[in-house]
Amino acid sequence: MPQDIRTIAKGYLELNKNQKDAAEITALLEINDVKALNDRLSTRMAFGTAGLRAPMGAGYSRMNDLTVIQASQGLCKYLLETNPKVHSQGVVVGHDHRHNSEQFARLTAAAFLHENIKVYYYERLVHTPLVPFGVTQLGAAAGIMITASHNPKEDNGYKVYWSNGSQIIPPHDKGIAEKIEQNLVPWTWDNTLVKTSPLCTDPAESMIAAYFGSVATLSVSKATNDAPDFPICYTAMHGVGYIYAKKSAEVFGLAPLVPTPEQVEPDPEFPTVKFPNPEEGKGALALAMKAADASGARVILANDPDEEAPSLRGFGGHGNAHAASAEHGDLGSGVTMEPGNVEGAEREREGESNGVRNGLEVFGGGDIF
Repeated sequence: MPQDIRTIAKGYLELNKNQKDAAEITALLEINDVKALNDRLSTRMAFGTAGLRAPMGAGYSRMNDLTVIQASQGLCKYLLETNPKVHSQGVVVGHDHRHNSEQFARLTAAAFLHENIKVYYYERLVHTPLVPFGVTQLGAAAGIMITASHNPKEDNGYKVYWSNGSQIIPPHDKGIAEKIEQNLVPWTWDNTLVKTSPLCTDPAESMIAAYFGSVATLSVSKATNDAPDFPICYTAMHGVGYIYAKKSAEVFGLAPLVPTPEQVEPDPEFPTVKFPNPEEGKGALALAMKAADASGARVILANDPDEEAPSLRGFGGHGNAHAASAEHGDLGSGVTMEPGNVEGAEREREGESNGVRNGLEVFGGGDIF
């Protein structure tokens, strides 16, 4: 017989130590809001190949301290069962700028540290590609990135990468999901372990240097890249991407990116866009088009907030932009946008592939001009 929702709610409160989340569920119990309680507690977030992604708030169907701990414990137990070297290989943990991302990342790391597994923890804000890159460079068993990518500000997420630097595939997702269900009681709530445990180190300096060293090798026409008539306007969509995109432009020898000033700094409120997704088109890119118009830029490069996927748009001025998107990479994660590569873009429009170099998708311009 299914448990009564009030019984489930009381069980949640016994496991949970976050006072804000506890207050939310307690308030619903006091007013006997069965519908809201069911919405938050009757179904657990499904763990899949994309990990977890949901609104933040109290309950098993939401992203919160408890569900992040439970997901981390399940992943930890699955790795302990499937990888005998996990203690020495460790895991990489990173986070973006969203509300609660740092807290979720600290609790994720704590679960692994509790089991004496090494953790490479990025203390600073990082873009998503730096986590799988760190996994492969450091020989880690897995990586976790706390981000909801281009979702609304109310959401957060939990992305998992395997030892090959790719997001998990079946049957790992099912195996992790089963281990989550078997490990629901939190082992620790100590979010200070990332500071106090000798098993936790911050690899940011060395990984960022190695990352951009790798990015530099993707340039195919660096000698002609610094073209004064080829300014590129950039928007980070209030995410973490600007410092990484700016550095990538530098190692490519491109002229400095023209930033969209209202959207260049990380801001978890995403104040100028309802949906921080470059694929939303003019609604999301209105300010970037304004900045491009003012600077004479012919191209707009837009990242989603965790800088995993870009959108490139040719810009004719006066709000006239034409889209061409490329998934899983950008100027900061391997996609190239070079003045000398326009001919390749024309060939690609005719159906000829520009190819893939070093396992990263190389974007030669698409429908830009």
